[in-house]
Amino acid sequence: MDQSPDPTRIKDAPEHFSPRGAGGEEVRFRRAETRKTGFDLIAETVKRLPNAPGVYRMLDEKGDVLYVGKARSLKKRVVSYSRPTGLSSRLMSMVNRTVAMEFVTTNTETEALLLEANLIKRFRPRYNVLLRDDKSFPYILLTGDHEAPQILKHRGAHSRKGAYFGPFASAGAVDRTINALQKAFLIRSCSDSVYETRTRPCLLFQIKRCSGPCTGEISVQDYEGLVGEAKAFLSGKSQAIRRKLGEEMEAAAEALEFERAARIRDRLASLSHVDSHQGINAQGIEEADVFAVHQEGGETCVQVFFFRTGQNWGNRAFFPKDEGLDAPDVLQTFLAQFYDDKPVPRALFLSHEPPELDLLGQAFAERAGRRVEISVPKRGTKRDLVEHALVNAKEALGRRLSDRQSQGKLLTALGETFGLETTPRRVEVYDNSHIMGAQAVGGMIVAGFSTRLSTIFWRSSGIVSLAPTPARSGPRLPAKATSGKGPA
Repeated sequence: MDQSPDPTRIKDAPEHFSPRGAGGEEVRFRRAETRKTGFDLIAETVKRLPNAPGVYRMLDEKGDVLYVGKARSLKKRVVSYSRPTGLSSRLMSMVNRTVAMEFVTTNTETEALLLEANLIKRFRPRYNVLLRDDKSFPYILLTGDHEAPQILKHRGAHSRKGAYFGPFASAGAVDRTINALQKAFLIRSCSDSVYETRTRPCLLFQIKRCSGPCTGEISVQDYEGLVGEAKAFLSGKSQAIRRKLGEEMEAAAEALEFERAARIRDRLASLSHVDSHQGINAQGIEEADVFAVHQEGGETCVQVFFFRTGQNWGNRAFFPKDEGLDAPDVLQTFLAQFYDDKPVPRALFLSHEPPELDLLGQAFAERAGRRVEISVPKRGTKRDLVEHALVNAKEALGRRLSDRQSQGKLLTALGETFGLETTPRRVEVYDNSHIMGAQAVGGMIVAGFSTRLSTIFWRSSGIVSLAPTPARSGPRLPAKATSGKGPA
């Protein structure tokens, strides 16, 4: 690859910038100190770029990343930014602010797509579609490193030995499912340390939510049978488990073991409780995620439903920053970021067709090590699932816009009440407390037009002065808090 006369190499580029097998080195081209425009920089840079796949970054004068993009051919893609004609106002603004560009060549376009998603999540560029809420999703874990497996809620890396079932859309959905599974299969939820120190059955055994393996109330072999039934149920074999329990209940009743028959009946009722929360029929859908996009009022909502083993494991609404892009473009970038740190299911059903559908399929198949079906269903059960998700997307965005309008009215009234010249866009509330002059704590909450501001909470224990003042008896906050979560 030809370089500029004196290119500045990126010496501190983290290793994970490039996906496994990516080739090429990272090079930066910077605009000269003369009064050249971003268009001039791009025009000069294009001459030294190869016809190879890769990722490019645009930087402003502060060194902040403005945009991250990928290309099958870096030369052909970047040259499109060198001509002002045909560019939208968004792209014109981006190019005008560009003073430097960085490039990484890769072996394939698929690698470029995966690297692009990684860099977008790392740098959060202003002009990219951003997945704002990328918290990890909860799973159900049946541990496999103990003679009596434990059932628990799990987030993060799947580093502990065991069987993972998920993802679930919310912690509440996991808690409800675990609660029902404890009643149906009597699996322990206590930690291993508590298990080892028990000398008599706990309260969960008394209320029939645990079989008591810790004190030998059930043999290890019988307990393994319960765990196997729980795994089978979570793996989609619910009907087989129901039939088995039904046969056991009838056999117990015929043998006049009515108490045992009643316990099995209660277990069957708990399994029915799990299915009653599905909300939509997903029979025949073994493993799939459903995505629906709705745009209104300059905002975008992406609704995601998770279906595993024929069961609806919940949904979640996302509101990405879309920079005015159409729904198909938003969905493509969203999907690449969404699965950057999550396992990809066997099928994805979409409301809109991304412009590079085949490339997404290849990238996800490479990551998952198997084929991934990505489609826009036109009819049948799959289309019904997409329509259901689309209705939820519309409702979620409608609620968000309504909340924002309500927030605007409240802030306008606040400004009028206090005689402010302009309507406040952000309100910060501070408070501090202490116990007899010790354990001082300060806190801050934020309100504003954006509903996201309501999630900002700052708590600091770094209060260093407890000397009271005539105006107040509480401790004084330091100029800079030394701990706590700041309003990021």
